[in-house]
Amino acid sequence: MTTLFDPFRFGDIQSSNRIVMAPLTRNRAGPAQVPSPLMRTYYEQRASAGLIVSEATQVSAEGQGYLDTPGIWSAAQVQGWNPIVKAVHGKGGRLVMQLWHVGRISHTSLQPDGQQPVSSTARRANTKTFTAHGFEDVSAPRALRLDELPRIVHDFRHAARNAIDAGCDGVEVHGANGYLLEQFLRDSINDRTDAYGGSKENRIRLVVEIMSAIATEIGAGRAGLRISPVTPANDAGQDSDPQGLYSRLLERLAPLKLAFIHIIEGATGGARDVAPFDYAALRAGYKSGHAHGAWIVNNGYTRAMAIDAVASGAADMVAFGRPFIANPDLVNRLRLDAPLAAIHIETLYGGGAAGYTDYPALDPALAGRLEPGGHPIAAVDLRHRA
Repeated sequence: MTTLFDPFRFGDIQSSNRIVMAPLTRNRAGPAQVPSPLMRTYYEQRASAGLIVSEATQVSAEGQGYLDTPGIWSAAQVQGWNPIVKAVHGKGGRLVMQLWHVGRISHTSLQPDGQQPVSSTARRANTKTFTAHGFEDVSAPRALRLDELPRIVHDFRHAARNAIDAGCDGVEVHGANGYLLEQFLRDSINDRTDAYGGSKENRIRLVVEIMSAIATEIGAGRAGLRISPVTPANDAGQDSDPQGLYSRLLERLAPLKLAFIHIIEGATGGARDVAPFDYAALRAGYKSGHAHGAWIVNNGYTRAMAIDAVASGAADMVAFGRPFIANPDLVNRLRLDAPLAAIHIETLYGGGAAGYTDYPALDPALAGRLEPGGHPIAAVDLRHRA
């Protein structure tokens, strides 16, 4: 029986286990959105994950929506990411970079020359973002012109090439959580009347073009997509037919043979049953289209749920987000069924090492006590001693 702790190959990526570190915005990048040396320590500490998906990383200056988040459009940013990836590889880990354009979830103070953010629409989102002044209401966007959309595709393609040049094992395109690509996908946001609005086929067009361009640039075996069919994150209202929309999107993407699909089930960081959706049917439809690669599930998975999802074949890999923040050795803790440390909420966004790289691992004497095959020895005793 396949277990959560078994090695797995998907696309061109070989992982040591089926546990994924989900992307986590931590706002620790330096000037010009260049990754900081502290970020190297942070990712290196968590390299036992079968796959690390980096924090969301903007594909252009226009794509930034939060203070001190890293980019991957400049040579300096590529150079900044390289030692981070090398450190993860040195610990036997694998890292793909999440490519991000926030669209309307931004503020003019974060945009080049104080310009308006861009989106599929000119309607402002009813949400906040993190600026130099703390959390502020996002700014009103302008709708991207039709002749600007090839530039968006180019920015993602260029960012994917830069990620590979930085040493990454691949990329994950952020098509979730109410950011730019989901602003095009959902008819609750997209009010366009051109070739990128209206019908499902039109609304999925930008995502399909981006994934096709990236597959051509770096190979589909190193590319994945993150989706969140029903999350209300960032004022993303429900689509009128989410099941049909995302089924059609994955039907169009299946021939590319992407490395993985990473799906957020329910409300990001919240209720898994926020709205009706048949995730099993979506996966079955995608796989029936001769799609290859991993099906990664995410959102509120416990150890027991994750073990069952992989063992039953409902998922190939399981992503954990916040548990990785306070538990750099989460993989060992899951193996041992050991207690998880709690997050310091006040240090989640911005700052230095406190609440970032100072979370301790389990006592090595406990973390190493495993039987052949990864089964814990005297797990109950270890829980009391941890």
